[in-house]
Amino acid sequence: MDRERIVKLNKRYVWQPFTPMREWLDADPIVIESARGCVLRDADGREYLDGFSSMWVNVLGHGRPEITQALVEQLDTVAHSTMLGLASVPSARLAEKLVAITPARLTKVFYSDDGSTAMEVALKLALQYWRIVEPGAPRHTFISLEHGYHGDTVGAMSLGHVPEFTSTFAPVMFESVELPAPTGDSPGPALVAASRVLEEHGKTAAAVVIEPLIQCAGGFIVHPKGTLAGIAKLCKEHGVLLILDEVATGFGRTGTMFACEQEGVQPDIMALSKGLTNGTMPLAATMVSQAIFEAFLGGHVFFHGHSYTGNQLGCAAALATLEIFERERVVEGLQPKIRLMAELLDEFRPLERVADVRQCGFIGVVELEGAGEGYSYGERVGQEVCMAVREDGVLLRPLGNVVYFMPPYCITDEQLAHMMRVTRRAIESLD
Repeated sequence: MDRERIVKLNKRYVWQPFTPMREWLDADPIVIESARGCVLRDADGREYLDGFSSMWVNVLGHGRPEITQALVEQLDTVAHSTMLGLASVPSARLAEKLVAITPARLTKVFYSDDGSTAMEVALKLALQYWRIVEPGAPRHTFISLEHGYHGDTVGAMSLGHVPEFTSTFAPVMFESVELPAPTGDSPGPALVAASRVLEEHGKTAAAVVIEPLIQCAGGFIVHPKGTLAGIAKLCKEHGVLLILDEVATGFGRTGTMFACEQEGVQPDIMALSKGLTNGTMPLAATMVSQAIFEAFLGGHVFFHGHSYTGNQLGCAAALATLEIFERERVVEGLQPKIRLMAELLDEFRPLERVADVRQCGFIGVVELEGAGEGYSYGERVGQEVCMAVREDGVLLRPLGNVVYFMPPYCITDEQLAHMMRVTRRAIESLD
C-alpha cells in the first residue's frame, strides 16, 4: 500500500469525526492497515495495542475467524433484504437470542444501525406508547442525568448534558429535565434529587433515561452502588418508563453481560449496539417490553425504520459474536482481568498529577489535574498523555482530562500491564 497516497487522499477528501480538522491537516496520521486480536498494525508495519477497542466496539478483539466465516456464509446467501413487509432468517434468530439473554421483561426487538439510532427508537417508542395509552395526556418530557451522553442524532443529543457536544445544536433540540449526576459512595443524595424531580415532572414524564452503573462519554462517572435500583424503584412508583442505554455498558464491559443485571433492574426499554457485532458491521437493537408492544396492537403503527434495518450481514455477525460469548464463557473469563486491572490502577493513585482513579468492570479511568487546579474540558492534557504512549505502541483516546482503558477482552495480562505501565510513565513525565 502506498501510505503517502492514502494520507494525501484522506486529507483531501475525508472529514474526520470529533476531530479539529486544522490540526488533522497539519499532522501525520497513523494509517491502520490490518488488525488481529488486541493489535492494530499501521501501513509502516508498526504495531499498537488497541486500548479502547476501536471506540468500544471490538470487545472480543479484531479478526475473529468465526465472525468472518459467518459473514462469508451469509454473503453466499443474501447480503440484505428489507424488513418492511418481509422477514429474514438471521434477524429472527438473533431476536430470539437477544430476548433470551436480556432482562425477562424485554420480549421484542426493534433493529437499527448504531447506538444513536437505537436511542432514537427508544424515545419515539416511549412517546407514542403514552399517546396510545393516555390519549391527550402531556407525556412528552424526558428526564436524564447531568453529564449524560446518548448519541449524536437530534433526539439523542436532546438527552445529553455535555455542552461541548450539544450547545451548537441547541436550537433544534428539545429540552430534557436534568438529574444531578450520582457521585460519592452513597446513592442517597442522587435518589433524593431524583425523587424531587419525579414529584415535579412525573405526570408529564415519558421516561427516565440512564446509562447504568457508569456514564461513559460524559466523563466516566461511576455511580454509587444502589443508584440504578433506586431510580428504577422511583420510576415504578411514579408510573414513568425506564430506558437504559447499554450501548457502551452492554456485552460484558461492566463485568456482567449487561450492567443492569448487577442491581436486578428490569427496564421497559434498553438500547444495545457497539459490542453486538464485535465491530464488524453496523447494527443496533432496541429491546422493548411486552406491555409496550401490546399497546400498539390496536391498529397503531410505529412509523420508524431504516434502509438497513435488520441487515442480514449484521445479524449474522451478531449471532456469531453471541455464540463466542456463550461457547468461550467470555464474561466469566473476564473476571481475573478485571481484578488485575484494579491492581494496576492502584499504581496511578500516588501520582501527583492524578486527581482520581475509578473502575467499573473492565473500564479503568484515570482523571488528571493540573498544578493546584483541575483542567477544563477544552485543555489537552489527556491528549498529551495519549500521544506520548503511541511511542510505546499503545493507542488510547482521551476524554478531556480523563484517560481511560477499555481494551478488548482478549488482551493478555502482559499486554494490559504494558499498556498501563507506559501510561503511568507518560503521566509522570507531564510538565
